[in-house]
Amino acid sequence: MEMKKRINLELRNRAPEEVTELVLDNCLCVNGEIEGLNDTFKELEFLSMANVELSSLARLPSLNKLRKLELSDNIISGGLEVLAEKCPNLTYLNLSGNKIKDLSTVEALQNLKNLKSLDLFNCEITNLEDYRESIFELLQQITYLDGFDQEDNEAPDSEEEDDEDGDDEDEEEEEAGPPEGYEEEEEEEEDEEEDEDEAGSELGEGEEEVGLSYLMKEEIQDEEDDDDYVEEGEEEEEEEEEGLRGEKRKRDAEDDGEEEDD
Repeated sequence: MEMKKRINLELRNRAPEEVTELVLDNCLCVNGEIEGLNDTFKELEFLSMANVELSSLARLPSLNKLRKLELSDNIISGGLEVLAEKCPNLTYLNLSGNKIKDLSTVEALQNLKNLKSLDLFNCEITNLEDYRESIFELLQQITYLDGFDQEDNEAPDSEEEDDEDGDDEDEEEEEAGPPEGYEEEEEEEEDEEEDEDEAGSELGEGEEEVGLSYLMKEEIQDEEDDDDYVEEGEEEEEEEEEGLRGEKRKRDAEDDGEEEDD
């Protein structure tokens, strides 16, 4: 599909000024140039033209809001100074798989003051001795070259950054510990348990005291009962003795009567 037709298809009945992202990968450029892309795409922030046989950026329109530009797997060999003029706010540029051979070609990117990430994979320039050191020295505004910074730290993807933000939030929640009042509730519960234990121990002591007093009372009662029993036995013995004495007196009286009769 030709690029012009593809652009019309990507619009989907929208006006060019309403489009913020445009992907034109694998389309065919006419004579190696861009067709159908013009200054009316003034809100465009992301443009991808990978593998479209693009050889020149001369007809690139002014895209002041463009942040990311994908131009991988084309046949661009120079003319990069156009980018600083037409897309001054670029932060990401992918030129991997093009015909870029020397540092002088890349030097034109010095005027892209906001450029943070540059990809030159599979370009002949990567075969130069001290390639990475030379590029970082030449383009001091960039942070990442071919996906890595000067300390070989990998550039984060936007999705990974979101995940990392989520992980940081989870860690903060974990480090934050239990919600407010949770420790106070635990301390209150512990205090209540201690109070219950103390109350139980006091109750146990009280029960022991009651039991002891009860046993002592029973022993006292048993002793009183024994005394009563002894007293009752003594009374019976006394009654028996009195009965015997009465009978003896009666017999004596009878004997005295008989003697008087005689």
